[in-house]
Amino acid sequence: MSKIEIIPIAKNKLKRRGIPEEWIKEALENPSQIVQGYGGRKIAQKKYFLREKEYLLRVVFEEKEDYYLVLTGYLTSQIERYWKGEKDEDRV
Repeated sequence: MSKIEIIPIAKNKLKRRGIPEEWIKEALENPSQIVQGYGGRKIAQKKYFLREKEYLLRVVFEEKEDYYLVLTGYLTSQIERYWKGEKDEDRV
């Protein structure tokens, strides 16, 4: 597994959103899905159940030579909006 670096502004946003850094690492190390983002970025996606509701954690990152650079992460309940089917071309 490559090293994971979280930029400072992302660390602040994750803290404010109540997302543990451990979840970010988990999503990058064992994603349910990775989809293509804007500008060559990638998005690791992992589903979580919180308060009896399903959420999707989306971690926007850039894959560098020997590490992952995390730009942001957030939880959304709009799973259908972001989840890609097996045949979608957006999957990485």
